[in-house]
Amino acid sequence: MQIRQISESELPALMALYRHLHEADDPLPDEAHVAAVWRELLGNPRCRYFGGYVGDQLVCSCTITVIPNLTRGCRPYGLIENVVTHADHRKKGHAKAVLHEALAFAWAQRCYKVMLMTGRKDEATLRFYEGAGFDRHGKQAFVARPHAA
Repeated sequence: MQIRQISESELPALMALYRHLHEADDPLPDEAHVAAVWRELLGNPRCRYFGGYVGDQLVCSCTITVIPNLTRGCRPYGLIENVVTHADHRKKGHAKAVLHEALAFAWAQRCYKVMLMTGRKDEATLRFYEGAGFDRHGKQAFVARPHAA
């Protein structure tokens, strides 16, 4: 498997892969808006989308954002989101390798920590993240969402 940053032209492949992330998701806006958001993300030097490829197929990905910080000696911290592996390619170490690439990027940016949250509750998923270097007992996460209209 090859790991690299996902290129601008690969947005359709990433969006197809995201169908393996959630059984149901919010509807997307029009294609032009999605493409504009993608260009904005790729233009931000603090955001990276890493992909794992088997041949030419994008089989897993994650995104990391590095956030500036005024504590911890002004060292930034990272936030990883949208870790996903195509259903046909799970349990082969692909996602762990992509996570390690994202962590390497964070450490190169001098991050003092990287956070990852998951909505999954199954023990296998939690053990997977621990095996990738994350501590489920290190912090408590809280999530706020806007009230439904």
